[in-house]
Amino acid sequence: MIDLHTHTLLSDGELLPFELVRRAVAKGYKAIGITDHVDASNIDDVIPRTVKAVRRLKGLVPIEIVPGAEITHAPPELIKELVKEARELGACLVIVHGETLAEPVPEGVNRAAIEAGADVLAHPGLISIEDVMYAKEKSVALEITARKGHSISNGHVAKAAIKFGALLVINTDSHGPDDLITRQQAENVLLGAGIGKERVSMVFETSRNIFEKAIRRMGCPGQ
Repeated sequence: MIDLHTHTLLSDGELLPFELVRRAVAKGYKAIGITDHVDASNIDDVIPRTVKAVRRLKGLVPIEIVPGAEITHAPPELIKELVKEARELGACLVIVHGETLAEPVPEGVNRAAIEAGADVLAHPGLISIEDVMYAKEKSVALEITARKGHSISNGHVAKAAIKFGALLVINTDSHGPDDLITRQQAENVLLGAGIGKERVSMVFETSRNIFEKAIRRMGCPGQ
């Protein structure tokens, strides 16, 4: 399992980064991105702390880790500068909290996240066909999520992405130990979203490609 979207006590998760990683190892994870919620109020605090934790774990655990961030509930007009700031602070993986049906996210966030070049657009809800096509053009991955609530639009996201050739990834959006899943459970979520067995391996391959790109980024502790 490669999970690009998880949270710790540095935002609204239940676990410290070290324990999240330890539990991911026990679950059979091969790689994990720690992507706590950030906005303008905490971005310069959360990302350096995440980077520090990842650096201290390097070489000591049997799992690949990258520090990241999830830009959350930001007005569309601020997303581009927040993505840029997150990368400058050391976030090798940048996710934007998309227009989920489970929360009152501002309209236009999906488009702004794609325009900003985020790595992943999380739980994009009833994303428009125009934005799906734009995500394909910009190589921004759309998330299929195991997270309760956010997952109710998985079928729409999967169908549109497959039809227009956009990238898909499977993430947990974990906030606690019970949210982490095995690869088999991830496969079941993908199948439940209407992604055929012949495409499941492609989704995991996309996650691996994004993770490897994150590691290669300048200054990334995962190098």
